[in-house]
Amino acid sequence: MKKLYQFASVLFLLFICFSCNKPATEKTESTDLAEAEEQQLAAGRQPQVSVDPAGIVRIVYGHENKIYCATSSDQGKSFSKPQLVGQIDGLYLGMAMGPQIASSANFSKVTAIDKKGNIHSFSLEHNTAEWVKIAAVNDVAGVAPEGLMTLDAAGNDRFYATWLDVRNDKQNKIVFASTTGKDTTWSDNKIIYISPDKTVCECCKPSMDVKGNNLVIMFRNWVNGSRDFYFTTSADGGATFSEPVKLGKGTWKLEGCPMDGGGILIDAKNKIHTVWQRDGHIFYAQPDSKEVEIGKGRNVRISGTQNPVISWKDGKELKVKLLASEQAVTVGTGSYIETAVLADTSILSVWEN
Repeated sequence: MKKLYQFASVLFLLFICFSCNKPATEKTESTDLAEAEEQQLAAGRQPQVSVDPAGIVRIVYGHENKIYCATSSDQGKSFSKPQLVGQIDGLYLGMAMGPQIASSANFSKVTAIDKKGNIHSFSLEHNTAEWVKIAAVNDVAGVAPEGLMTLDAAGNDRFYATWLDVRNDKQNKIVFASTTGKDTTWSDNKIIYISPDKTVCECCKPSMDVKGNNLVIMFRNWVNGSRDFYFTTSADGGATFSEPVKLGKGTWKLEGCPMDGGGILIDAKNKIHTVWQRDGHIFYAQPDSKEVEIGKGRNVRISGTQNPVISWKDGKELKVKLLASEQAVTVGTGSYIETAVLADTSILSVWEN
């Protein structure tokens, strides 16, 4: 007897949404958000967004084994037809694994990891509008099998990458590399942290922010059975890093991986802000301070330098909240929301559904 099978295919769509600060009074700074309608951007997964110093917005994402970038030169009011960045056999997509983008004054870089654990990279010179493939980020083959990394840039055309790396002992550690916009190779990889309990949390994406020569890197550790967040700083462009310090006063004893990173940034006053999830609760914390719960959910991020915006997933709903406000706005449904604060202070959100 012939058997009949029914197959279902899932198409992931990327959406964008703008939220605007409500007008402030003469005496107070705006701390509320006005709701905005979503727009469909493209078919794809794992979007990431960058804004260069000229205000050009770029959204990079993956679709099957290809990487695309959509660009906006009008504060996100319209986007170009997505441009092919490159193609990678076995491209990692899903669960915070996907292409990363960062933009400086004159260049943009994209990194992406394949299922063999190699970190591919691509470079765009802004005045040419042509993506070219450059050397791999990892200087030892196959050391990033978890597929989790982050990328950032300084305005002076320096780029920085950090990722989970299993070199030497097959245990995950935090590794770092840098390059310049014009370079087609990356620096020698530097191990900046090894957990005393052999491995950091093996399935949570690290995060990073850069301001001039100041770098901050945050990652979920695994010490004495606890899956807590730690951060390290560099004041010399990544030449040296401080001893990592735990964030928050609580802890999370957990047998298993939460599969959830967080977000970190340096604001306009050089203060560090972090957001992360613990046991289904979203927390905000500054170094050496007690964490403050701001909601429930996962996949939390933070962006902006003047009045930072926090975004996260709560069930099916995607929330956006200014740090200085009690109010959160639901911008859509889906997962893996990323935000960017634009020059006119409006907030661009992008996510997958």
